[in-house]
Amino acid sequence: MHKFAQEFHTLNYVISGSEKILLFAHASPDGDTTGAVIALKEHIKNLGKVVDVACPDPYPDFLKNISEDQFEFPDNLDLGKYDLVIACDSVERGFEKIKDQLKENQVTAIIDHHPDITLRGDINIIDADYSSVCEIVYDFFDFNKIQINRKMATWLMLGIIDDTGMFKHANTTAKVMEIASDLMKKGAPIGKIVEATFVNKNIATLRLWGRAFEKAKINQENGMIISVLTQKDLEECVAGTEDIAQVAGILNTVPGTKFSLILSERDDNIIKGSLRSEEYKGVDVSEIAARFGGGGHKLASGFEVKGKIVETESGWEIV
Repeated sequence: MHKFAQEFHTLNYVISGSEKILLFAHASPDGDTTGAVIALKEHIKNLGKVVDVACPDPYPDFLKNISEDQFEFPDNLDLGKYDLVIACDSVERGFEKIKDQLKENQVTAIIDHHPDITLRGDINIIDADYSSVCEIVYDFFDFNKIQINRKMATWLMLGIIDDTGMFKHANTTAKVMEIASDLMKKGAPIGKIVEATFVNKNIATLRLWGRAFEKAKINQENGMIISVLTQKDLEECVAGTEDIAQVAGILNTVPGTKFSLILSERDDNIIKGSLRSEEYKGVDVSEIAARFGGGGHKLASGFEVKGKIVETESGWEIV
């Protein structure tokens, strides 16, 4: 018996009985939230339903080589027209802002793999043991005997590759590799996905990465490697916030470090912190994130604080 047998059955039943469905991707969309919503969109579209994808931010530029999909801004949609709303991944990064606008007769489903998620819907499929939401969606398709076509396989593979760091992170289980093998058999172009996600970066992205590496400092006492990116850095590099996502993971590969932290300025006087580590390094970065009101996995976590980053003689300060 599958752990989410009842939830998978119920979600499939509600999808079948709904005519208009909204899928929701989190702010600053990454490969996992994007892969999950578009794989589900392909399935729902094949059922002949009306389906839209909403996101607080535009469709990621780095994925346009894979598909020219589009996201809708929530403010541009009539949220009341949907029978079912499904939020995928990091649901507390945007979905909470529209959930209160939904009516009681609209069914909400939450699919997430982050711990400490407090947001709840009518159907809740939340499990931190999964590598990614795309792995959960794969299980949903498998449980309900839904045929995965080449496009669905591509998007599921994207999310798994992105959240496992191209199968480098500790969340790469034997099951994940079995799923990846099956998705390859179904036509997922792993080389193209890796190129789009990790290799094929434009000059603005590379320039921003260089700025982050130039600023990086190592704290010898606790093994932390830290760097900062300000709004000015993004403007001078002609880069966007989506270009920041991989910096923490790359910094985490520096020998002799135990965990990485990248602080980046965002709009509305917000500073985002992204923390990364590896199993063998023995640091639970979710505990660090929790001190600042954030959360996540023990090897990948984040937080938000108010303020601006200011450089001083002794380092950076948040004021």
